[in-house]
Amino acid sequence: MSAFKYDHVHLRSPDPEETARYYEKMFGAEIIRSVQSDGRDRIDLNLGGLTVFIAKADPDKVGAPPEPPFQGLEHLGLAVHPIDEAVAELKKKGAEVTREPTTIRRGVRIAFIRGPQNVHIELLDRQAG
Repeated sequence: MSAFKYDHVHLRSPDPEETARYYEKMFGAEIIRSVQSDGRDRIDLNLGGLTVFIAKADPDKVGAPPEPPFQGLEHLGLAVHPIDEAVAELKKKGAEVTREPTTIRRGVRIAFIRGPQNVHIELLDRQAG
């Protein structure tokens, strides 16, 4: 059987620069700028070890972002500890919290943030006491 390994997540945005700055501001993502083989500017992120490509999307040629729950890739998950402090910091930065920190089982707490283009970001604390 072929061996597969993770490579990237790809986001579409009407303003890739603004979207990249959001992830940099909220989560400390590293913005990586380069030029594609066709000469167009490219913007990627290193988001806690997760490679994220952000491509320009023409709003007139793409559908509206869906509201969860829905089929397909529903959200990104980021581990953080302690979650309550992280959510408080994100709120101070202007993040939209769609689900406050909640214990889902012993030792595990989650919260959700709505990012640009309605991308949902789960914060997950597996070390919750």
